[in-house]
Amino acid sequence: MTDPKDVQSWLDSNLGRLAAERGVPGASVAVLAGGRRFAAATGVTSTTTGVPVDTDTVFQIGSITKLWTSALVMQLVDDGLVDLDQPVRAHLPEFAVGDAVAAAAITPRQLLCHTAGFEGDVFTDTGRGEDAVERYVASIGGIPQLFPAGEFFSYNNTGFVVLGRLVEVLRGLPYDEVLMRRLAAPLALPRVCPSPYEAIVHRAAVGHLTGDDGRPVPTATWALPRSNAPAGSMLAMTPGDLVGFAAMHLAGGTAADGTLILAPQTVAAMQQPQVTVPELAMMGGSWGLGWERDVYDGRTVVGHDGGTIGQAAFLRVVPDAGVAVALLTNGGDVIGLYRDVVGHLLEQLAGIVLPGPRVPPAAPVAFDAAPYLGRYADTIYDITVSRDTDGTVWLDRVPKDVLAGLEQPLRTRLVRYSPDCLISAEPHHGVHLVFAFIGRDGAGRCQYIHYGRAVARTAD
Repeated sequence: MTDPKDVQSWLDSNLGRLAAERGVPGASVAVLAGGRRFAAATGVTSTTTGVPVDTDTVFQIGSITKLWTSALVMQLVDDGLVDLDQPVRAHLPEFAVGDAVAAAAITPRQLLCHTAGFEGDVFTDTGRGEDAVERYVASIGGIPQLFPAGEFFSYNNTGFVVLGRLVEVLRGLPYDEVLMRRLAAPLALPRVCPSPYEAIVHRAAVGHLTGDDGRPVPTATWALPRSNAPAGSMLAMTPGDLVGFAAMHLAGGTAADGTLILAPQTVAAMQQPQVTVPELAMMGGSWGLGWERDVYDGRTVVGHDGGTIGQAAFLRVVPDAGVAVALLTNGGDVIGLYRDVVGHLLEQLAGIVLPGPRVPPAAPVAFDAAPYLGRYADTIYDITVSRDTDGTVWLDRVPKDVLAGLEQPLRTRLVRYSPDCLISAEPHHGVHLVFAFIGRDGAGRCQYIHYGRAVARTAD
């Protein structure tokens, strides 16, 4: 394994080249290894302005925010204010979803590990006021319950907004203020920005989408609605700040000055597996209390990814090696850069070799597609799985709601990857998409297509 002192030299020599090769406009990296911290940055905050990215540039971290929300919830547990296995309604009596029985039983644990079972990609904009989260939670009473709570994993943004509201009610302050007071301030993280109002005073990265000519184009919108803040709609920071948050977890819940942020047993509990995850592209094999988990040769790696409008973030932590790596980007082939940079650093510093990307078999075999054919829908996609007369299986995915206008419709050919699991024959943005099919009705038809979220079969 590489001596940590060589990290800075490698970053300085390679980050700019790798980002350019991947068409990434701007990127910033921070590393914790051997008790030392390293940082590097490259590119521009926006291809329009040409302002350089430096190590103090703030990027949005997207869904990595869920780790911060998880920490705030676990502080409530440490303080004796919340029992993870008591219904959410013990503290949020107004909490409701479309299934009244489920709403009365759903627990904070199920929300933390994405097993609550209700529709999870609802991005209702409830305004910019301090009551945005409260109003959002009040608006979800009709969202469908897709499967019984606790039955299996389905990534759920909405559930983390509910957790954010739990934090607000029990702390008596807006979510972003609790985050700053109870995490950013005691951890001495100077550039954590809970909204665009704070980010604007720093050098801030702008997201980029791919233009018609294949080149990155700055987005017209910087952040998603404030209503989804606890799930990851707008929190921004430097990778150094993100590594500072990870360092607290590596130190058993203690800040650098000795302040106890989380109890040591709480930090350990957050990293323990709560639910297994279907075989999917770019997702861990299991989930803890907030943390995504993977095990490589018996060694655990925890982390989380995040994506907002044109920005992508990656955090990986190897607890038994004391290593943390954060990569923040603003467009381009971010998955490729993740493998180039984070993959290299984990191997060199911790001996962790990330598996290669999932790819279709070289010689696809014939399979019975009948159980998978049909229409599936959730709030952000309409998905159709169909079969040509020659037996070719296709997936058509049409974005809607918040994704309409941000994402193009997808049409991809599917081949068999493993039992009840199909993979796209061609890569999309550098990744072969994997779709698991779950649950069968009396006719043998699978009831859900799962791409990280379980999407239910429609009535037709």
